[in-house]
Amino acid sequence: MTDVKLVRNVAIIGHGNCGKTTLAEAMLFSAGKINRLGKVDDGSSAMDFEPEEIKRDISINASFNHYTWNKHEVFLADTPGDGNFINEAKFVSQVVDSALFCIGAATSVKNQTTKFTDFIEERKLPTIICITRMDRERANFAGVVEGIKANLPLKPAITYVPIGAEDSFKGVVNVITRKAYMFDDNGKTKEVEIPENMVDEIAVYRESLMEQVAETDDDLIEKFLEEGELTNEDLVEGLKAGVRSGEISPVSVTAAFKNQGADLLLDIINDLLPSPDECASQVGTDPKSKDITEREPKPDAPFSAQVFKTMADPFAGRLTLFKVYSGTLSGDNFYNSTKDVSERFGQIFIMEGKNQKPVDSVGPGMIAAVAKLKETVTGDTLCAEVPPVVYEPLVPIAPVISYAVTAKKGDEEKLFASITKMLEEDLTMKLTREPQTKEILISGVGQVHLEVIGERIKRKFGVEMELHTPKIPYMETLKGKARVQGKHKKQSGGRGQFADTWVEIESLPRGGGYEFVNKIVGGAIPKTYIPAVDRGIQEAMEKGVLAGYPMVDVQARLVDGSFHAVDSSELAFKIAGSLAFKKAAAEAKPALLEPIMDISIRVPEDCVGDVMGDLNSRRGRVMGMDSEAKNEVINAQVPMAEVQKYAADLTSFTGGRGSFTVSFSHYEEVPAQLAEKIIEAAKTE
Repeated sequence: MTDVKLVRNVAIIGHGNCGKTTLAEAMLFSAGKINRLGKVDDGSSAMDFEPEEIKRDISINASFNHYTWNKHEVFLADTPGDGNFINEAKFVSQVVDSALFCIGAATSVKNQTTKFTDFIEERKLPTIICITRMDRERANFAGVVEGIKANLPLKPAITYVPIGAEDSFKGVVNVITRKAYMFDDNGKTKEVEIPENMVDEIAVYRESLMEQVAETDDDLIEKFLEEGELTNEDLVEGLKAGVRSGEISPVSVTAAFKNQGADLLLDIINDLLPSPDECASQVGTDPKSKDITEREPKPDAPFSAQVFKTMADPFAGRLTLFKVYSGTLSGDNFYNSTKDVSERFGQIFIMEGKNQKPVDSVGPGMIAAVAKLKETVTGDTLCAEVPPVVYEPLVPIAPVISYAVTAKKGDEEKLFASITKMLEEDLTMKLTREPQTKEILISGVGQVHLEVIGERIKRKFGVEMELHTPKIPYMETLKGKARVQGKHKKQSGGRGQFADTWVEIESLPRGGGYEFVNKIVGGAIPKTYIPAVDRGIQEAMEKGVLAGYPMVDVQARLVDGSFHAVDSSELAFKIAGSLAFKKAAAEAKPALLEPIMDISIRVPEDCVGDVMGDLNSRRGRVMGMDSEAKNEVINAQVPMAEVQKYAADLTSFTGGRGSFTVSFSHYEEVPAQLAEKIIEAAKTE
């Protein structure tokens, strides 16, 4: 097993379409891990290999590989940048030791970029910034650096400066060593002198770098103030410390499509990012005593790891991916402290794109996988049984959009078995049943997210799912009172049927449900028949008199009636109770109710006005506002009918910078003009 000091694990993080996967490809090629430079566009990439990724030309899953460079073993995780699959980036960023943050030289800071740097900032991940696609039209190195300084929490420290841009991008200058490197057409790097027209510029960059590095360390700032200079060794050591504390992020540049600059990036990863034993101990809880406990990232510490991804495969079964925090795993079993079970496995694997490489053991900082575990799921802690530890579970991004789901050709059982397997793989997905409408709802982060799930299910399990806009679970209630007679009399030869009831009904306060009160005195109706009246009323309430929606918040009082010694029965009184309720409901001012949702919306301050205006147009009520470090939080109540497709709309008018959570609050009466349309539509159906 590799010396832990030579291990690195890095998540490649950044907004969509900034060249992350192409960069990963170039890094693997430069390290000799793959023998050809695959391309995302033609589906030959080693990291984007799922058919859905090739079809849509985006990363959907986090994918994993590893390479060896100058004796260092580096585990690489390429994460999606599309908002529909952002949870993949979130989970990976919660387990890795460092990040490679990518930002396009032409696109600079996009609206959604901050969501990705939030993951980095949350854990203070040591980060290298890579400005990608320096060969693209409108590439602007200085503009991107300024955009990072102005809009992101990262503090860029320029260590490489590009020579040229767009078509004329041909090399870089190392600000520390003051050496230049030119690229040939094959991506090979050749050391040369700094171009004369850049000498003064590099001197300015170096002065700035010395200041930034000195500010991270008292001894260095003292030396810099006294001598006015830091040596190359000072800069490298100061950078290492600054990166590991999260205070500064070195900036590199690449044009990965032509494999330009990737080999220099490999050196920076080895030199400046921390090995596992330089990272803080992992904090967890003893599952028995509930005491806080720590695991040092050392090979001889007790083994512990956390599962951060599960992949469903119709042939190989479940593949469980985990990051080792401490100790060494070998053999054929471990303890799942989250579930309190021991699990056996056949083989430990290291991921290599879509393939797996068997290994005998794995240690701190390594990302590994095992197959066909029975109990273990994403977020679980794996460890030695003595002493055990449980780490905080990973919390997925909450789903924000729901559709009713059915099987296209009626194979419902096969479809829902397939969705259940996908639920193990994707924690941002939820499957629920709406009891009133009887619909099965599938919920996700966005429409594209759910469409991709459908494509995967069709490919992996051979069944197609269809998505429909869910029905709104309207209810009906009463606003008045009524007293009516419900009489059931039938005589057609033989024994007849007779039941006579007098029922009073009125509304209960909202949320009151249903209440039945027996007011019969003097034996007008025998006690044995009274429960049948109650059942008849409850059955009648299942379909209201306005549009057939269930009726709620009603009190029914059985006040009088009569019976026949021979012809009365429980069935007759049940029918009479039902007739009485329907008649009374029609007289007691029936009204339509709609579900109202609590919605909490997080947006930057400059979007607040647009969001408030939009909420008003959706019949929303703002209940209050809170301020967070970067966002304003608008708390409101909005009818469910108005927010079924809110996710796409919020993305549209906040440029992807907004997020929200939604939950059921209560029912309210539908405004009269809208109620008429809903009732008419229900009758038409």
